[in-house]
Amino acid sequence: MNTPVRRQPNLDILKAWTVTLASAFLCLLILPVRLPGMELAGIGPNWLLVWVVAWSVKRPVLQGALAGLALGLIQDGMTATDPTHALSLVVVGVLTARLRKQRYIQEDFISVALIVFGMAVLAETILALQFAIQGDRTLSEIWTHHQRIALSSAILSSLWAPVIYFPLNRWWEEMKLTNQP
Repeated sequence: MNTPVRRQPNLDILKAWTVTLASAFLCLLILPVRLPGMELAGIGPNWLLVWVVAWSVKRPVLQGALAGLALGLIQDGMTATDPTHALSLVVVGVLTARLRKQRYIQEDFISVALIVFGMAVLAETILALQFAIQGDRTLSEIWTHHQRIALSSAILSSLWAPVIYFPLNRWWEEMKLTNQP
């Protein structure tokens, strides 16, 4: 009697986590890179934000928040810790996961790109508010820079979002099907 060979669940879980962590690490590595066509007004895509949205779209709120917190703290370690990126990425993770819960979105490139666009503007606004609270700059300076940064980041991040979202989503879906009994 031929029985189907089942893969070992521990290896599948290890492989799934390895690919997930490697993709987040890759996003960390390309964050400071400014290649031609990946820059608008001196601003590049927010790869970590795109990763947090891709992760949070199909996950519970707590997982979205934890992913945002982890990547935000790592980004703070790569840059200045004031203002913190963790706060904005936690908000992005929570709101993206809540959008899923409320079923306001469909799973396609356009909706993910729109989510990334809105979340990039929100994340940059949270950073601008933190600058305003610090009081190092005038509000007019912050507002002028915020407009340029938020719009550039939102446009580029949303245009590049499918590059991160599509392969990760396919991988996570495949891992989910593989691990079903």
